[in-house]
Amino acid sequence: MFEDIEGSKTWRSIKKIAKGWSTDEKYLIITEEGQKQLLRISPIDTYEGKKKEFEIIEKYSKTGINMSRPISFGKCNQRKNTYMLLSWVEGPDLERVLPTLPEAKQYQLGRDAGMILRKIHSIEVEQQDVPQTTKKEKKLRQLQLYEDSKVRVEHDEPAIQYVKDNIWRIWKEKPVYEHGDFHPGNLIYMEDGSIGVIDFNRWEVGDPYEEFLKLESFVREISIPYCIGQIDAYFDDDIPEDFWNVHAVYAAHAALYSIKWAEKFGQEDIDRMQKRCITAFEDFENFRRVIPVWYARRE
Repeated sequence: MFEDIEGSKTWRSIKKIAKGWSTDEKYLIITEEGQKQLLRISPIDTYEGKKKEFEIIEKYSKTGINMSRPISFGKCNQRKNTYMLLSWVEGPDLERVLPTLPEAKQYQLGRDAGMILRKIHSIEVEQQDVPQTTKKEKKLRQLQLYEDSKVRVEHDEPAIQYVKDNIWRIWKEKPVYEHGDFHPGNLIYMEDGSIGVIDFNRWEVGDPYEEFLKLESFVREISIPYCIGQIDAYFDDDIPEDFWNVHAVYAAHAALYSIKWAEKFGQEDIDRMQKRCITAFEDFENFRRVIPVWYARRE
């Protein structure tokens, strides 16, 4: 399967990696020199999309951030698969490390992440990569699916109305290249205490403010200081009011639609998403406020 990958004859070991939600097959490669690399294998019908992903990773690597850097890309397994070879970022997931650290360190790591995100968003977007449409109509359709579902939570009307009344606020910023899944689960806590970025397979071009939604979806429950730090540093401690208005739209929409999305995975996931939804209602006081309580109490 790997013989036609350039340099594979110098590999000492190949170990499959089971972790993650990606449909790619992932392997840890160790070369004869002891160098670690990440190999991602995909079906051949994804070739064009994976080629574009590799090109985007090349763009990101030029920002100078710590990340899994591109090595090579092509076809393998007698042209039945696509492969992507990247450098390995050594260390545990930041998601696991954060709760064990002092709050001041959590906040500083959030600031580090915010500055990394700002560098990613600083890349000049090529015109052909800009979507022809925004996500406004898509999000309204998703909201309707939730409204028509049997998994609604009590007292959801204010959140629904907030999305409908304020959906026009999203996608007003200049489109940027997004990581697409920027949260501590895709960040590595490196030996020197810095952050390395991995897993760019959900990249897209869109509203830079949508990138912060992961704070509400994944991070708020493990480290509020980190969340605060990421926002503070991204905006150089001068957060525009528009950001909070837009962030609240994304938070309200995700809180509701994620419950409908979880239906296909079973009751346990539905229950978890409903719990997160109720937390969002509390954080935004049923969306009578746009700055979440956890940030307003940052002092």
